[in-house]
Amino acid sequence: MESDLKILTIIGARPQFIKAAPLSLAVSKVEGVTEVLVHTGQHFDTNMSSIFFSELGIPDPAHHLGIGGGSHGENTGRMIEAIERVVIAEVSLGCWCTEIPIQR
Repeated sequence: MESDLKILTIIGARPQFIKAAPLSLAVSKVEGVTEVLVHTGQHFDTNMSSIFFSELGIPDPAHHLGIGGGSHGENTGRMIEAIERVVIAEVSLGCWCTEIPIQR
């Protein structure tokens, strides 16, 4: 059955993982609402990414963009392009993005 509402949650680094955990839990309990989790892939190391998913009970992302390894400008541009494709594909009515930090 198709959900009445999709919430697109975009995360990419530890602060977003921590902020997303309670939202994901709350959304999972609401009938007619589905969270579509998008991981930008900024952090791809186990200790900076997947460990938070398992320890905080965050569901696996529906989309993993694999962004990382380029300059700040390259990564930001690639994120914008990839996120736009996901938003179009998911036909989302809402998008929650706490921040997209630029890491040095």
